[in-house]
Amino acid sequence: VFQVTTLVSSAFLIVKVILSELLTKGAFGYLLPIVSFVIAWLETWFLDFKVLTQEAEEERWFLAAQAAASRPLLYPRALSEGQFYSPPESFAGSDNESDEEGVGRKALTTQEKEYVRQGKEAMEVVDQILAQEENWKFEKNNASDFGDVVYTFEIPFHGKTFILKAFLQCSPEMVYQEVILQPEKMILWNRTVAACQILQRVEDNTIVSYDVAAGAAGGVVSPRDFVNVRRIERRRDRYVSSGMSTTHSLKPPLSKYVRGENGPGGFIVLKCPGNAKVCTFIWILNTDLK
Repeated sequence: VFQVTTLVSSAFLIVKVILSELLTKGAFGYLLPIVSFVIAWLETWFLDFKVLTQEAEEERWFLAAQAAASRPLLYPRALSEGQFYSPPESFAGSDNESDEEGVGRKALTTQEKEYVRQGKEAMEVVDQILAQEENWKFEKNNASDFGDVVYTFEIPFHGKTFILKAFLQCSPEMVYQEVILQPEKMILWNRTVAACQILQRVEDNTIVSYDVAAGAAGGVVSPRDFVNVRRIERRRDRYVSSGMSTTHSLKPPLSKYVRGENGPGGFIVLKCPGNAKVCTFIWILNTDLK
């Protein structure tokens, strides 16, 4: 619509220039219509790629917020501070893990066992990355006293991984509840994510999720989608959500999205021994956008 009105205005300007004999007025007669054309089309471009794009983004955020507010919680039960429904407490290397079949638990299918295996594999890589913090390569930080710090780390067979480490002035339980236990809410705090949903809850510690990354640069970068397996563990000193790409029958590749792939990564919320109202948040990201 805006291009059509600009085109009509341009045609009217051309007719007006010809009838007014403006071109016989010398250099100024040529400069005025040229500048008028350039300004008109620049305004059209700015409206299309800046204003309308921003309005569409704000509308998407508003609808996402409404959807998240109306959607039931991932763990819909009464919650109080420090008391959240979550997987049983896990210990690295423990043989007594919650995903083993036992009394009262349904037998896992072959595919579900594969999801559990993939989740454990991602968790092992995340633990290895955390254990080698002295080998992280510093990239940048901001100027604040409690600034975010970005590192990189090379993972064998997976390549370059980005690590964000930040100090948060809120309880680790709150971050655990909002970020790890309710991945659907990612659309509210991560502007690059357009949609996130749980495809399957495999067992206490393992879920399969579907994420859509929004396009960028006015459509120059097309949207990506990801199918991830996530493993959640609650430990004495931290909460961990690890994950990596997988496949699921409910979400085959779609023509409107480029199917991206995530290597091992996830979220870690470290408790502060001396202060229960603060925590350290670590985000490990290994993504191939294809």
